[in-house]
Amino acid sequence: MPETPQTPEETPENLPEEVATAAESGGDATGSEAADAQSAGTSDAPAAAPSAPAGATRRERLDQRRAHTAAERRRYRTRLKAKRAEQRAAQPTPEVLHAPEHGPGRAKVRQGIVISDKADKTITVRIDVVRRHKRYHKIMRTSIKLHAHDEANDAGAGDTVRIQECRPMSRSKRWRLVEVVERAR
Repeated sequence: MPETPQTPEETPENLPEEVATAAESGGDATGSEAADAQSAGTSDAPAAAPSAPAGATRRERLDQRRAHTAAERRRYRTRLKAKRAEQRAAQPTPEVLHAPEHGPGRAKVRQGIVISDKADKTITVRIDVVRRHKRYHKIMRTSIKLHAHDEANDAGAGDTVRIQECRPMSRSKRWRLVEVVERAR
């Protein structure tokens, strides 16, 4: 009987010892050898995943499936990212309606009511804050007191003033008077 050409994987040097001896003798692995081959995972039954080799363990098949899923996910996200970039490029650039309140080199500005002007060149301003609670949506009212520098002693108690953040003037003063919006009656 003519011998069939063997692939490099099937040469006797690359086969396990029991299978190589059976292949050399021309017979198949029978009896206990076949049972050993089956328990070792070298059965001829088709694997669960079509891409997994017949001798792959469950762990290896799981790892291959995870790698395949991850690759699919990467391709999907790449396509999605490109699609969104095209949509952004197609839309005109939105114009900013107003300058941001605070950024690098831009001082904060607040408006409040003067509650004390007794100190020289200093006013105490109450700023009322009204906001909605994140979870319970109840309107919460709080206030903070800030000390502001008033160089000309211009503002009086009850005036509505606008103050701006500045360098520290003293231990408690980090704001200065910008303008008196409304005088008290």
